[in-house]
Amino acid sequence: MSKIILSKSFINNCVKLALNEDLYPGGDITSNLIKKSSIKTFKIIANQDGIIGGIEFAKSTFKIFDSKIQFHIKKKDGSYVKKGQIIALIKGNSKNILICERVALNFLSHISGIASYTNKFVKLVKGRSKICCTRKTIPHLRVIQKYAVKLGGGTNHRFNLSDEYLIKDNHIASSDLKSLVQKAIKNKKGRRITVEVDNLNQLKSILGLKFTRVLFDNMNTKNLKMGAKLAKKFYETEASGNITLKNVNSVARTGVDRISVGCITHSAPAMDFKVEI
Repeated sequence: MSKIILSKSFINNCVKLALNEDLYPGGDITSNLIKKSSIKTFKIIANQDGIIGGIEFAKSTFKIFDSKIQFHIKKKDGSYVKKGQIIALIKGNSKNILICERVALNFLSHISGIASYTNKFVKLVKGRSKICCTRKTIPHLRVIQKYAVKLGGGTNHRFNLSDEYLIKDNHIASSDLKSLVQKAIKNKKGRRITVEVDNLNQLKSILGLKFTRVLFDNMNTKNLKMGAKLAKKFYETEASGNITLKNVNSVARTGVDRISVGCITHSAPAMDFKVEI
């Protein structure tokens, strides 16, 4: 399984791209109206309860643009904060801080939003199942989004297509379920094999073959419970398909080991922050 590594160089490269997006080609033409700029201290404040993520991205944003800016972290990634709490203090040239403000907050808002939304699912299942993310991520932001999921207490699914075998419905429709599973077993070379099934008959047709995990796709809770019971002594079990905050607890109660939730990356609401002097 590919590892999610947020090295300093990775963070800095992400920040440089984001700053370039905001400042090319003419810089901050509004802040350039300010002829003089004094040294001031700004506060990053949470506008809602949630889990913090992306603080190093925010720090890097200010430091890359102006190395003299001081950034004092008050809440680390993974911390739970309440509305009104101070996340960080920024001291330096006020004009430069204003130029960097939105880029820094965008990183914080997005990463914290995913972490916070993931944590809502994690709390609802009460330890019965692991909450997993999917590959439904924004292009080029997968590392960041999967990092955010882990901050929220979730589990990373495969990072890319070469991490493990995942035999899905369209693969099966293009070939034959049992033969695909047998080929994956023959060629696995240490990789995990997950097989998606839409009904219990599919599961019964492959029971006993040596693969890793059964993924029950879009099954009702009655069939999920039966499927989890059938597969339990052979495989790890997972449920997917239209999982929401309203139904995740009932899905967890069926006995599945994992629940994959696409919306924690593709539809997580941003967490709200503000910068004040």
